[in-house]
Amino acid sequence: MAKTDGYDFQEIGSSGLKRVAGFIDDEIVNSLRGLQGAKTYREMADNDPVIGAMLYAIERLIIQIDWRVEPFRDENDETTKKDEEIAQFVESCLYDMSDSWESTLSNLLTFLTYGYAYCEIVYKRRLGRDQDDPTKRSQFDDGRIGWRKIALRAQETTWEWMLDEKGGIQGLKQLDPSVGPLVEIPIEKALLFRASTARNNPEGRSILRNAYRAWRFKKTIEEIEAIGMERDLAGMPVAYVPPSMLSSAATNAEVSARSAIENLVRGIKRNENEGILFPLAYDSEGRQTYKLELLNAGGNRQFDTDKIITRYDQRIAMTVLADFILLGHANVGSFALGASKIDLFTTAIGQIAQSIAETFNQHALPRLLKLNGMDTSRAPELTFGEITHVDLALLADFIQKASASGALIIDQGMDEYLRLISGLPERDQESAEGVPQMPNNAASQPPAPQPAAKPEPKPEADAQTETPPQPQ
Repeated sequence: MAKTDGYDFQEIGSSGLKRVAGFIDDEIVNSLRGLQGAKTYREMADNDPVIGAMLYAIERLIIQIDWRVEPFRDENDETTKKDEEIAQFVESCLYDMSDSWESTLSNLLTFLTYGYAYCEIVYKRRLGRDQDDPTKRSQFDDGRIGWRKIALRAQETTWEWMLDEKGGIQGLKQLDPSVGPLVEIPIEKALLFRASTARNNPEGRSILRNAYRAWRFKKTIEEIEAIGMERDLAGMPVAYVPPSMLSSAATNAEVSARSAIENLVRGIKRNENEGILFPLAYDSEGRQTYKLELLNAGGNRQFDTDKIITRYDQRIAMTVLADFILLGHANVGSFALGASKIDLFTTAIGQIAQSIAETFNQHALPRLLKLNGMDTSRAPELTFGEITHVDLALLADFIQKASASGALIIDQGMDEYLRLISGLPERDQESAEGVPQMPNNAASQPPAPQPAAKPEPKPEADAQTETPPQPQ
């Protein structure tokens, strides 16, 4: 083994993450930093219909995936009975928490919105169903240590990060105003899910980050559009007041009256509470000193706000490869293009699921095995099923053509796979045994015509008997 000195094992540089103590200062937009950033991302997710549809689609797709725990396999792809028992134990822990596995996934998937999800691991002793103490209650009574919950710590309650001098994440300080004082949650007792690990930023990077600019412009235009519609219905309010009220020498009473009239003008709306109480006064010459009227709208606007908002909706959806959800809402796009976009989207979903599985496999599973005195070197793995978008019409057309050409044989394995991806029930074994396996294209082509049989030659004896008799 080559000799090395201590210098080779030292970390010299740092991640370059901009921070002040435990507060992250790496975001260039002030409204997306810290607690204000968490509030902004929540507003985007909760108030925008396009963003809400994207996040809902991602969440539902990941939750419906077939999650399972696979036993450890050696270099020969072999496993032992003990490895299988450990895998079954870990899988039982997933479905033995106080919150369901689906609810747990829903909570940790908030890292897509906020960039990160810090989840505290709470353990329990599995002593059966009849235990009143939640730290002991379980569906199992084997006495082992399992997960009681993997609890999300809300991003709006993140106060400060615990970082070492090189930027390594040591934990989180949480301040929940509804609970009490500041608490420290060490990283050894938590799982940190992140949408991005660039610069080892503990706050990651929200998948909505690139959509922020389009969302902000869209929000502003929608608000202006709503105000414009309201003004078009009500008209532009104009109040006429005596010149003395607008001069710098106005008395306190005149200033107060002017302020009240300004608020009245700004608050004119067409609703069930509409109505105005206004003074009727004339000067010495009989001219009305106070007057309020509504000017009619000046006609159509120069810009089509609907097209502008649609453009920003498309840009928002494009940032997470989910613009296929807008197909059918505008006179653009095609079925083939939509199918390709869905395939790209499901690929991104697979990467999100992979990051979740890796976090569990690297941190959660080894800790659980260690607490139970199990061999962490043969730890099982959390895996998930296939995420594919299959066009059954195109698949059926391919199978028909491939079978007709003899390039594809529909055997039992192919039959099981086709039933699986198309959502059909499994074939009954008794009926399956009675179905013969058709070689190549025998099932799809008519039998070849047989050549006509040639007449058999007649025997010589028969030929002699048929010879006419000779004359005597």
